[in-house]
Amino acid sequence: MVLFFKTALLSSSSGYYGGGIDSVSLDYDSGIRKDKFLEVPQIVWGLNNQKIAFARACLTARLLNRTLLMPSLSASLFYKEIDLLQPISFEKVFQFQKFNSLCNGFVQLGRYSDVLNRTRVFDLQKGSGRKWTVERDLDQLRQASEDPIDGFEVIRIVGKNPFLWHDHWPVKDYARVFECLVLVDEIAKEADKVVSKIREVGRSNGVDSDGASRYVAVHMRIEKDWMIHCKKLEQRANISQICSSKDEILQRVGNIVGLKTPTVVYLAVADSLLEDSSILSGWKQGLNPFEKKKLGVDGIYSKYPYLIQSAIDYEVCLRADVFVGNSFSTFSSLIVLERTQKMIRMGVNSWCGVDVRWPSYAYNILGESNGSQRWMTNMSDSSLGAISYGSNSISCRGY
Repeated sequence: MVLFFKTALLSSSSGYYGGGIDSVSLDYDSGIRKDKFLEVPQIVWGLNNQKIAFARACLTARLLNRTLLMPSLSASLFYKEIDLLQPISFEKVFQFQKFNSLCNGFVQLGRYSDVLNRTRVFDLQKGSGRKWTVERDLDQLRQASEDPIDGFEVIRIVGKNPFLWHDHWPVKDYARVFECLVLVDEIAKEADKVVSKIREVGRSNGVDSDGASRYVAVHMRIEKDWMIHCKKLEQRANISQICSSKDEILQRVGNIVGLKTPTVVYLAVADSLLEDSSILSGWKQGLNPFEKKKLGVDGIYSKYPYLIQSAIDYEVCLRADVFVGNSFSTFSSLIVLERTQKMIRMGVNSWCGVDVRWPSYAYNILGESNGSQRWMTNMSDSSLGAISYGSNSISCRGY
């Protein structure tokens, strides 16, 4: 039975508020308790939905001042048939110790072997449905941070996937967690091989005047599952800037102002779900498209389950000199978030009308000269909602 304790709400001066009900931030940064733990359900869906779910679990643990027990990820993409999910350990994808080192004092990961008494567990049922509001969710978490619930060594959250939990934290808190996610060496080396191959092909297809071998990465979302999803989303939202045909993508990438050619264009696409075999044709002169098979790296990807394949592609897109994606794709959105962080570290908070390193674009939104819209993540946003579920309200500013 789920217990709800009617405790008084904590005041905003207690350090729980960072920007109102939708943006919660703790004011301590001296470390997270290592003798109290939070356990969450297996994390499911696509790679970047899993990253958001993991970050949300970390930030929930931080709110409760607890160490998050290392959750299980999902190697497969089945999300409705739970019995078909292929669990994979977090540390098979990301470096456990590196995560704790980089996020030291902010969030903390622990192992189940760290738990002293596995019978001392409190089950906390996450609410769902229309009546379960953001306020109720936050109130439940606040109550769990006080006795008698806080006296349990482990709080185990049961219920829906953490990606679908209510969002209480600003973008900058999510970004801080994402920065601590470092791929294990095996996966990083595979990404190195793909990037090296792209640059090698680039050198043989023509280089810039300075001798560099640059490449453009396009997250080309035209797979059958995406087209079904985006068309339904357009109908529900009554907007027409989500789906993009192959021809529209080719046109808007080709019309990007200042794009240096000749250049290799790497097409990040889920080959097994692709029904259009002509994605390599029709590109503007000077843009030389390659996908995994033409590039000769399909053997690298085929060795791994879906999650690892996606992690490799993510890294390849992240390292591209120019990235073009879809603003309603979580994959594209998180890549732009990381690229925005890199630009901000270089002192660039806006690239409206200027040339910058690490530029990103959204091809589903019309930009200048009939090209793709310039895109930076709003790092001051109080909620990750626009990234989690997509938005056509993007700009060339990171604030």
